[in-house]
Amino acid sequence: MDTENLLGQFLRARREVLRPGDLGLPTGTRRRVAGLRRQEVAQLAGVSTDYYVRLEQGRERHPSAQVVDALARVLELEEDAAAHLHSLARRPARHLRTARDERVSPGLTSMMAAWPHTPAVVLGRRLTVLAANTLGAALFDGHTYRGDLLRLVFLDPDARRFYPDWDRVAVNTVAGLRAAAGTDLDDPLLVEVVAELSLRSETFRRLWARHDVRQKTHEIKRFRHRLVGELTLRYESLTVNSAPGQQLVVYQAAPGSPSEEALSLLGSLTADPSAITDTRS
Repeated sequence: MDTENLLGQFLRARREVLRPGDLGLPTGTRRRVAGLRRQEVAQLAGVSTDYYVRLEQGRERHPSAQVVDALARVLELEEDAAAHLHSLARRPARHLRTARDERVSPGLTSMMAAWPHTPAVVLGRRLTVLAANTLGAALFDGHTYRGDLLRLVFLDPDARRFYPDWDRVAVNTVAGLRAAAGTDLDDPLLVEVVAELSLRSETFRRLWARHDVRQKTHEIKRFRHRLVGELTLRYESLTVNSAPGQQLVVYQAAPGSPSEEALSLLGSLTADPSAITDTRS
């Protein structure tokens, strides 16, 4: 993964996914580039074509906040992506990095343990599960990559069954990874996982190249659990202020719903492992 010119890569990727017609520009069969042309972005943003070309090529790496705002508007970036673009424009020169050791505070794990009826996990910058309470671990149990949500989505043989809305989950997972990593894309472990997934998953490779950036916040997510069947859960993702980059993700079923009953059953099975049976058939 090339981390020398992250700003230029981002601008080019977002330029290529836009459709000219959406911005009132002429479309036709003679266009030789995907998305917008460089000169079109430059004109709409109010900068010279030469200056914009230098941004994409990495010969200019620190545009002003006003220019970044204009580019974000032209590229129709949502809030998270626009903030990411500003971070890339402020990014200092590249330096050698070592992998960060991510630890979850004992206070947070103790708090999670006090929620016996609520699945909760702590995710790190690379979407690995750093900690989970009993029900949170049970939610992802039974999968090859149960402790690594990124590899679970793209490499686990049972992923498409586990996530009924797999296509949407895949898009959101990659966008969430970019948001979690921020501009810290030269983290050696992140470089390693991106290289592995790019080699082993064509879908990941395509989605990573789009440079979508979107933080995990809240969403309704469906699961098909091997022990208790269908689950429809709402999650809330909270940042951990004492450990930047970590996310506390808490899942909840609607009161009185079949999913609440299924979660209760999963809790019972987890509390009494001898009672666990596979209900996939």
